[in-house]
Amino acid sequence: MSFRIGYGYDVHQLAENESFWLGGVEIPHTHGLVGHSDADVLLHVLCDAFLGALALRDIGYHFPDTDPKYKGVDSKKLLQHTYDLITSKGWRLGNADCTVCLQQPKLSPHIDSMRQCIAGLLGVEMHQISIKATTTERLGFVGREEGVSAHAVVLLEQEG
Repeated sequence: MSFRIGYGYDVHQLAENESFWLGGVEIPHTHGLVGHSDADVLLHVLCDAFLGALALRDIGYHFPDTDPKYKGVDSKKLLQHTYDLITSKGWRLGNADCTVCLQQPKLSPHIDSMRQCIAGLLGVEMHQISIKATTTERLGFVGREEGVSAHAVVLLEQEG
């Protein structure tokens, strides 16, 4: 069996009067993420990791922020479209390992909901999706609660 590994990284700014979508789940918080779409930084890094694994460029290439049809788009649609592209080329997810970096809110109560949402979108088992959260010990833009960053690594397996 052939394997490919992909990596994704993304950052979104935090601001008042914005919704906080992460991993396809809306999380109550005083601030939300800013972006052209719904700014779900976790789903964005998964898209980039999938695309990177097959050298298919990046999320901005496929869903440019200059295109008005993506204004406010639900990132779950972006992830589904991206994974459809991956599977159409004969690949499937082995596993995904994700890390979200933020000070607040605490993600522990939401991790399983996010894992379940992502697994459902991709048609995989929940045990194939790992999501971890960490702070930056109050260092940098994440520590100052100005933004959220996320990282993802995916392992793809060639079908057949």
